[in-house]
Amino acid sequence: MIYTIKYKSLILLLFFFSASFSQAQKKDTLVWKVVYPKDIKVGAERTELYFPLLKNKRIAVVANQTAMIGNTHLVDSLVGAGLKVKKILCPEHGFRGNADAGENINNNIDNKTGIPIISLYGKNKKPQITDLKDIDIVIFDIQDVGVRFYTYISTMHYVMEACAENNVQFMVLDRPNPNGYYVDGPVMKKELTSFVGMHQVPLVHGMTIAEYAMMINEEGWLKGSIKCKLSYIPIEGYKHTYYYQLPIKPSPNLPNMKSVYLYPSTGLFESTIMSVGRGTDKPFQVFGHPDMKNYTFSFVPQSKTGAKQPLYEGKTCYGMDLSVLPDSMIRSYKQISLLFLKDAYKNYPQKELFFNSFFPKLSGSSTLQEQIILNKDEKEIHESWQADLIKFKKIRKKYLLYPDFE
Repeated sequence: MIYTIKYKSLILLLFFFSASFSQAQKKDTLVWKVVYPKDIKVGAERTELYFPLLKNKRIAVVANQTAMIGNTHLVDSLVGAGLKVKKILCPEHGFRGNADAGENINNNIDNKTGIPIISLYGKNKKPQITDLKDIDIVIFDIQDVGVRFYTYISTMHYVMEACAENNVQFMVLDRPNPNGYYVDGPVMKKELTSFVGMHQVPLVHGMTIAEYAMMINEEGWLKGSIKCKLSYIPIEGYKHTYYYQLPIKPSPNLPNMKSVYLYPSTGLFESTIMSVGRGTDKPFQVFGHPDMKNYTFSFVPQSKTGAKQPLYEGKTCYGMDLSVLPDSMIRSYKQISLLFLKDAYKNYPQKELFFNSFFPKLSGSSTLQEQIILNKDEKEIHESWQADLIKFKKIRKKYLLYPDFE
């Protein structure tokens, strides 16, 4: 790989530095700080609050590799405590979290415990009646990253709906949102509803998974406005002004905090002709294309775990390396950056091929693509979202469990 930073990259760096400085100059009485797993207690760790509630109940667990209590998986902890775990329900990327994005996952058996695993990704996104007929309570424990098109919240929606329809209790073990320190992006239009956008929320919603579950339930977003019997175990010591550092990667292509922080901005490339670095060691930290040869940075996607057949596999892609941006700089911006998308569109030679038909659903916007094509200023585009964001924030505020950033 070539890691030369060209003029365009320097402009982006200066932009972020400027944004960081601007934020620092605000009269902000809030305490913004980086926190680590040792600094808080996630819901799953507070076993004294929920283990007694599970005694003599038949349990299903919705979980993946992030559902940890210290160094022990939640399922192992429940089984070790003599609780009756009957089934495991797993989301996109599978129970162990190593499947490709979009890869169909088959039902199987957990080798360690012998518990049946039911896939909730592929054809069967919602638990069936037979999946829940012998279940009293479903426990949901998955680390989310707070972005609308990250599909764990869509899985949660369908599980909540199934629980409501089958009179099964639903419990969320809450975890921090690593992008929970801001709200931004277009609020999804109802006509663009899909599995990458189930609700009329911004691209970055700024809520923990328990807060989000309460919003789904109380706003009547489940089918027929039904409600499930929802409970939650809150995080101890968490605030929305905290930059929580994930102890485990939430999915194969979000390997570190830089990818997580950039994901709301670079994830939009997934519905364009660009590679976003799947098949490299910097997914969602780079973007490029074989025909963008006016850039000096390059990368070559290769088949690897979590990216078995990446876009442009074995081909040299030219573009930009965003991994040079410090995490602190990205965080200080506190909004989605459209500069990367605008830069790529401007420099891709066949502009009519840049966006694909999925872009409106992924972005949740019927106008963003046209705004990029017309080279609208980023500030102007952000301003076009504000009226909808104000309405959403009023809804969001009703369900917050932790001190907010506003």
